[in-house]
Amino acid sequence: MFSPKTNKITSQQPLSETKKMSEIKNVWEMTNIQFGFIVYEKCYQTNEMRTYFSLEDNPILGDRYREGKRHWTRVENAQSFRFDLKNINTGEVVKFDDLMGLMFCSGCLPDCELAVLQKKYEAERSMLIVAFGFFPQALTDPIPKSKLDILSDYFNQRRNHNRSKIIVASSTPIEDISRCRGDFLHDVDMLSQEPPPKERKQIF
Repeated sequence: MFSPKTNKITSQQPLSETKKMSEIKNVWEMTNIQFGFIVYEKCYQTNEMRTYFSLEDNPILGDRYREGKRHWTRVENAQSFRFDLKNINTGEVVKFDDLMGLMFCSGCLPDCELAVLQKKYEAERSMLIVAFGFFPQALTDPIPKSKLDILSDYFNQRRNHNRSKIIVASSTPIEDISRCRGDFLHDVDMLSQEPPPKERKQIF
C-alpha cells in the first residue's frame, strides 16, 4: 500500500504470509540496473521531440547540434535509471530498454481513456500505473502488453491481492501528454512516489 509517512508503496503482507517465492512460477527481480538521465531534445524547425537514455554524468542543457536537416536542442534532463527483469525460477531475462518511465495515473483528464480506467480500477482497489516508451519510437512501436503484464507481476508478487493490486498500462491512449498531470515514479524499486509539482513543466 502507499504509506504517506514513508512516501512509498509497501508490501501488504510479509512474503511468508502470502506465498513463498518457490511456490510462484514467475518471480521477477531487477537486474542490469544502470543509472543515468532521460534526455529530452527538440528540433524547433520541425517542432519534433525525441527522448533517449544517456549514461553521461551530467548532460548539458541547451546543447545544440545539427543532424541532417534537423537542428536539435537539449531542453530537459531527468535523472533516472534503466533495468531488465529476470525470472529467478527460469532464468529468463526480459529487457526493458524501451521503457522511458512509469507514472501514477491521477485521473486528471476526465475525457482521457486512462482516467476512465483509473476510476474503474480505483473502485476495485487497484492502482493504475502508466508506462511510457521513448519518443518518437513509442508512437509507432509501443511497449508490448506482454511486457507490461510482466511489470504488473513484478509489482504485485509481494502484495496481498485481496486488499489491492497494481495494473500497468500503456501510455498510448494519452492524446496530449502536455495536459497530463500524473505523478512520476523515481526510485530504484520503482515503488516510491515523487511529490507532484504544482504545475508540471511542459516539455512536449
